[in-house]
Parts: sequence; C-alpha cells; structure tokens
Amino acid sequence: MNLTFDRERFLFYLRIGGLFLLMWLFIELANYPHTFVPRVWNNLWRWSYVTVLSFILFEYTIPFIRLSWKRILAGLFLLLVHLMLYSFGLYAWRQIGIWLHIYTPLADYHRISRGVETQMSYSAGAIFFYGISRHIFGYMQLRQAAQQLRIEKQQAELSYLKSQTNPHFLFNTLNNIYSLARDKSDLAPESILRLSKILRFMLYETGGQYIAIEQELKIISDYIALEQLRYDESLRVNFNYDVDDLRQSLPPLLLIPLVENAFKHGVSESRGEPYVHIHLSVKQRQLDFLVKNSIEAYQVERGVKENIGLSNLRRQLELLYTDYTLSVVQGSDAFTATLHINLSSHV
Repeated sequence: MNLTFDRERFLFYLRIGGLFLLMWLFIELANYPHTFVPRVWNNLWRWSYVTVLSFILFEYTIPFIRLSWKRILAGLFLLLVHLMLYSFGLYAWRQIGIWLHIYTPLADYHRISRGVETQMSYSAGAIFFYGISRHIFGYMQLRQAAQQLRIEKQQAELSYLKSQTNPHFLFNTLNNIYSLARDKSDLAPESILRLSKILRFMLYETGGQYIAIEQELKIISDYIALEQLRYDESLRVNFNYDVDDLRQSLPPLLLIPLVENAFKHGVSESRGEPYVHIHLSVKQRQLDFLVKNSIEAYQVERGVKENIGLSNLRRQLELLYTDYTLSVVQGSDAFTATLHINLSSHV
C-alpha cells in the first residue's frame, strides 16, 4: 500500500469540504440567525477535523481493505476506529475547541452520549458528502483518462495513415517523372520543378492538423499541372471551385487521394479522349467534392477496387468527422467519386 501523501488529492478534499461547509452554514443561518457568528467558528472547527479524517478514510483506510481479503479483519478494526473517531473523537475535538476558546458551547449536554450522538449526525453527513463527491470525481477522472487514451490512439492512427498516404502520393508522382525522363521529354525539368513545390508543401505545410482550403487548392492545382505534362492535348481537365471563405481550415492532403485516383486508375488507363472533372464547393461549412474521370470497358468489368489512397481516406474521415459521406460509383464509361463533409462535425 502506498502511504505517500498526495497533496493534490488533499486539496481536492479541501475544495469539496468548502462546499460542504457552505451548505452547512446555510442551514445554520436559516435555522439560527441570531447565533450565526459563533456557529461559523464552531463549524470551521468541526470541519477541519472531519475533512482530515475523511481524507484518511477514503484515501488510505478503504483502499487498504480492498488490497487483500486477508486484511479484512484489520480493515474492520480500522473502520471501527474511524467510527469512534467520527463520534467520540469529534466530541473530544469539540471539548478541545471549548478549552482553547475557539468553540462556543451553544448547547449543554447532560450526558456524553447525547453530545456524541449530535456530533455523529454531523459526521454522517460529512461521510456521505465526501464519499459521493469522491466517487463522482473518480468517475470523471476515469472517463477523462479513457477519452485521452482514445484521442491519443486516434492521433497515432492518423499519423500512421498520413505516413502511408504521403509516400504513396510521392511515389506515384515520381513514376510520372520517370516516364517523362525515360522518353527523354523536354518536360522532365519542368516536372521536377513542380515536384519540388509539392515536396516543399508536404515537408513544411502538412505537419499541423489543419491548413487553409486555399493551400489545399494550390497543391491540387500543382498536382494536376504535373500530371498534364504526361499527356497531350487530348486530355481534358476541368477544375473549378466555389468556396465562400478560402481561409477555412481542412486537414492537409485530405482531397488529394480522390484526384490522384482519377489520374492513376482512370485517365492513365483510358484510350481515346480521357477527361477529369473536379469541382469543390464549400458553403456554410458544408464541403462537397466531386471527381469524375473517364474509364475503359475492361475497367468496368473488373469492378470497383479501392486502392490504398481511398482506403486510407475512408479511415481518416472516420477519425476526423462524425458527419460525412464518401461514395464511389463506376458507370459504363466514367468513375465518379463524391465526398460530402460537414466541416463543423470535426471530432
């Protein structure tokens, strides 16, 4: 058993005891207004004794009994001692206060048993008040600890998801540059320059929990421009947005997986006239993001298969928001991803 003195816990008893004292003084004022001043000092004297005794009871004696069934006899003895201290001890404390001229005897007890009984009624109220308060406080601490553990677990999982998503995004971008370099394209230097901008953003702007929507739009634009270097003019990209406040916050790189998916698993495998349509709307904290891209017939037969980017996005949304929908629909010639987020529902 740990017998070290817990200062913070004792201060908790003093604060709770202060509420108990105020409650008791209110009762005294209502019933005995003409002797209220001496009753204040009397209650302060009793309160100091009962507070210390309750601290010992709930923080040392009861935990000692719970440690082992073998200590139950010793525990029963200790509880008996506490009972004596709460009754005869408090009466003795009253007598000490009278001797020190701190406690004013407002009632004469012809029998000690009567005085002990009166003091015990005060002690019973204190035991009940301190016991209930300690139980509520312990329950709140337990819930707070559980909540903190849940938050830390979610943050760790989010960090892990980001550590997966960012390299995945980077490797796909490097593959694009590799294809240009392999073909000895004159666009390779420009693609490297655009990649450096993206890397700078990933290194210095995505470390926090949020970025402005304006920054997210900038990285999407840079990524689209980098992808367009791989294709000729047959690729049609339509990227537009309608945002009421570009300074609104958003988790970094949250929208990129849908854009990346459109190019990597849609346009790159499309023949003919490939296209990507991207539209972002943010009105009154309601975000709607639509990404539609062309696909080929054999992709339709293969069915919808979510890659690591989409899977990670779903999990991030679960951890970040309580009100959102993410749907992916594969039609006969197009793949459509639709994301709706109530930005006010952030966990």
